[in-house]
Amino acid sequence: MTGLRVVVADDDVLLRAGLASLLTQAGLDVVGQAGDAEELVNLVGTEAPQLAIIDIRMPPSHTSEGLDAALRIRKEFPAVAMLLLSAHVEVDHAVELLDGGSGIGYLLKTRVTDVTDFVDTVDRIAHGASVIDPALVYELVAARRRDDPLTALSAREKDVLTLMAEGLSNAGIGRRLWITEGTVEKHVRSILTKLDLADTSDDHRRVRAVIMYLDAVS
Repeated sequence: MTGLRVVVADDDVLLRAGLASLLTQAGLDVVGQAGDAEELVNLVGTEAPQLAIIDIRMPPSHTSEGLDAALRIRKEFPAVAMLLLSAHVEVDHAVELLDGGSGIGYLLKTRVTDVTDFVDTVDRIAHGASVIDPALVYELVAARRRDDPLTALSAREKDVLTLMAEGLSNAGIGRRLWITEGTVEKHVRSILTKLDLADTSDDHRRVRAVIMYLDAVS
């Protein structure tokens, strides 16, 4: 880890200087500091660091300038690993960043409390690891649950829908689950109602239900 080339970007001068000092004391080579996104990108181009530590919210709007810079760096300098720091859990920002591949980290600033752990995290990211804040993982899972239409279904209804997706008829589903065809029909009607699939003349609700199922489990 000694000699790892790092740049630090944060518009908070005290936080930026403190982080740079911490990394220097740990044996890393802080080759540049930036106070805004444009300065960061220029630093990466001139100093060729192995890792960039970036605050998501930077001037001028303090919204997603840091993320935008990170995405640009990943495109123009793909060998540079990145650790993004944020004061808040920002799911959309994180997902866009994590799609970028390896050597990516996302941590809440409040998690940076143990110097040894933080430096170890920096080193792992620089060598290709992906490190995600536990709070972000929780939010991603919760968001997926909120967006999953299948959560409204009972366990038996999910069984029926799964077999519908396999192409079985109501009779075939009944034989597989050891229930009557009439019971299957009741489950199917309940599934269509819970998935809010209105009965229309130009669309087959059973097919639409299967499509929703496949989309949810893919």
